[in-house]
Amino acid sequence: MSLFRKRTRIALLTVSLILSLARYGFGQAKSESAAAADPKIAAALQQISAEHIQKYIEKLVSFGTRSTLSAGDSSLLSTGHGIDAARLWIVSEFERYARDCGGCLDVETYRSVEQPSERIKNPTEITDVYAVMKGTDPANSGRMVLVTGHYDSRNSDNFDAKGDAPGANDDASGTAVSLECARVLSKMKFPATIVFLAVAGEEQGLYGSKHFAQMGKERGWDLEAVLNNDIVGGDKNPDQIPSVVRVFSEGLPAAATEQEIQRIRSLGGENDSASRQLARYIADIGKTYDTGVKPMLVFRLDRYLRGGDHSAFNQEGFAAVRFTELRENFFHQHQSVRTENNIEYGDLPKFVDFDYVARVARLNAATLASLASAPAPPANVHLLVKGLQNSSTLTWDASPGGMAASYEVLWRSTSSPDWENVLKVGSTTRITLQISKDESIFAVRAVDQAGHRSLPMVPVPER
Repeated sequence: MSLFRKRTRIALLTVSLILSLARYGFGQAKSESAAAADPKIAAALQQISAEHIQKYIEKLVSFGTRSTLSAGDSSLLSTGHGIDAARLWIVSEFERYARDCGGCLDVETYRSVEQPSERIKNPTEITDVYAVMKGTDPANSGRMVLVTGHYDSRNSDNFDAKGDAPGANDDASGTAVSLECARVLSKMKFPATIVFLAVAGEEQGLYGSKHFAQMGKERGWDLEAVLNNDIVGGDKNPDQIPSVVRVFSEGLPAAATEQEIQRIRSLGGENDSASRQLARYIADIGKTYDTGVKPMLVFRLDRYLRGGDHSAFNQEGFAAVRFTELRENFFHQHQSVRTENNIEYGDLPKFVDFDYVARVARLNAATLASLASAPAPPANVHLLVKGLQNSSTLTWDASPGGMAASYEVLWRSTSSPDWENVLKVGSTTRITLQISKDESIFAVRAVDQAGHRSLPMVPVPER
C-alpha cells in the first residue's frame, strides 16, 4: 500500500470514529493522560520524611543480624539482637501508629514453620508482621491493597545466624517504606482496606511471603494490588540514577491455567496481565503526583538470577510488582562487612540514600492511597466477537460497591507498551467503537466523582 493510501485510510478511520462517538453522545477520544491529583493525597505525601526513613533503617541495622535462622535464639534476643528483637520492634512501631490514629490499625503477626530445605538446616519459625487499616465503606472495605518489604537479612554465609548482617538496603529500605506508608496513611481514611506488611524468610526462599500469600488466598482476600519494595535504598554508587526506580511485573500470570495461557497466546495478551496493569497504573501515578522519582517499567518478572516476594503473591494469582533501585551495587548485598583490595563490602547505612528511599515511599503511598480511594474495577468486561466486524463492541457490569460515577475506555495498538487513548463514556456499560479489534488492545476502568480511577480491566472475548 502506498504512503498516500495509508494516510487516507487512517484519516477515514479517524472521521469514522468521531462520527460514531458523536452518534452515541460521547466526546472525542483523547490521548491517555494522568489524572488530576487529589489534594489530600498530595498533602500526605509531603509528610513522608527522609529523617524517619533513616531512623527506621538505622534501628533495623542495630539488631546486628536479622537472619531468619536466628529465630528462637534467646541468647541473641536477651542482648537486643537477632530477628526476634527486630520483629518485636516492628510490632511496637505499628502499635504506636495505631495509638496515634485512635486504633485505626489492627496489628497482627502470622507465624509458620518452615521445614529443612536447601537454605534451612532445622525447622524454623517464620513470622510476618502486618497492620491492617480497614476501609471505611462497608461495600468496599473487602477490597485490599498491600505494601511489603522483607525485614530479614543475611551476610556472605547464609547459615551464619549470629554474625553481623546489617541489611540496610536489602531490605531495611523496603521495610522502611512499609513503616513510613503506615505512619503517614494511617492519618487518613479510605473506602478500601490497606495492609502494611513486613515479611521474614525472604533470603531463604521467599517463605514468609509465600505463606502469607497462601493465607490470603485461603481467607478469600480480595487483594487488588501488592507493592513489593526490595533494595530501594538508592545505593550511593557513581552509576546510580536517583530519580528512577524500576518496577518489575510478570507477563503470563504464574497462576494461569493451561486453557487461560492458550487464550492469552491466541489473543496476543502476553503484555496485559493484572500485574502489568498495576505497573502501568503506577506509571500514571508517577505522572500525577510529584514524588521525586520516576517509575521505569520493566516488563519482566524480576532481574536475572534473582527473585522477590512479589512472585510469591503472583503464584497465588494476585497482581504484584517489585520496586528496585536502578543500579545495584553487588558489593553491598549478601556480603559480610569487610574491606578487601580497597573495596568496601557490606550492606551498611552509609551507602543508603535516605532521600531516595523517601521518594520511593511517596510513590508507593500515592499508589496505595489512589487505589484505596478509587471504585472497584468494572466487572465482567467483555469484547464481543460473535461476528466478523471491523468495529469493536465492549460490555461490562457496573463496578461493585456503588462508588463509580462513570467509566473510561482505554485502547492502544498491539505493539504499544502504554495506553494511548482514553474515551469518557459516562455511566453506560456498553460501547461500540469504529476501531478494529484485530489491531487494538482495549480496557475499561471505573472513575468516581472525585476523579479517582480504578485499575483497568482488559476484556475477555465473548462469542
